[in-house]
Amino acid sequence: MKIVERPLTVEQDSVPGYLAHPEREDRGPALLLVHQNTGVTDYIKIEALKFAKLGYATIVPNLYELLGFPAPTHIHTGREIQAKTSDAEFVRVIGEGWRYLNCRTDVDPARIAVAGYCMGGRIAIHFVAATPGVRAFVGYYPTVRDEPVTELRPRRPWEAARDIGCPSIILYGAHDRVTPVPIQERMWDAFVASGQTLEWHFFPFGGHGFVDPGTAGYYPHAAELSWPLVVDFLERELNP
Repeated sequence: MKIVERPLTVEQDSVPGYLAHPEREDRGPALLLVHQNTGVTDYIKIEALKFAKLGYATIVPNLYELLGFPAPTHIHTGREIQAKTSDAEFVRVIGEGWRYLNCRTDVDPARIAVAGYCMGGRIAIHFVAATPGVRAFVGYYPTVRDEPVTELRPRRPWEAARDIGCPSIILYGAHDRVTPVPIQERMWDAFVASGQTLEWHFFPFGGHGFVDPGTAGYYPHAAELSWPLVVDFLERELNP
């Protein structure tokens, strides 16, 4: 199976970011990856390429560029942009990547999943809760804190998760200092309350960002264990 991968631009594709997909004529499953706070880094491109090799047309929309902050990556500016951007704006720009995937002739609109990493996991929860067409959700350690409601964050992730209407797989580590275990338990309760199929994996090791070699919480063993779990989940949900 030949894999095609390339950057996406507003001029050519209407949405900036990165695309990796198998070369095929028939419609097949697809995946929208919501990047971490550092933006479209080499790491998230490698993740997209791994999914493409499994048969998923995979897009990583550059959310920051869609918000008006163009750059190849946002390693040093992502936190600042995130801090002044509302969840509603993030959901809006994720929707542009979603529409791009739905319009591709090699994508079956009934078989599109969403995966979010870190910050991307948190805002993906809001997007999936608001988008009935999402077939499955993968949450790599969604960044959730016990923070007050604000104009930018009017709804807590554990409130939005109750409205998710598709199966989910969520992965957290015990040494996550950003989203500690008590908050993880709150998220667990919310996903259970949604009434949808839930696959929850709690590793007794690994910090926040445990699959990303560029983070302080990287834990290779947890990364190795999590990959086949996610692969199996997507296979069951998108290729029944």
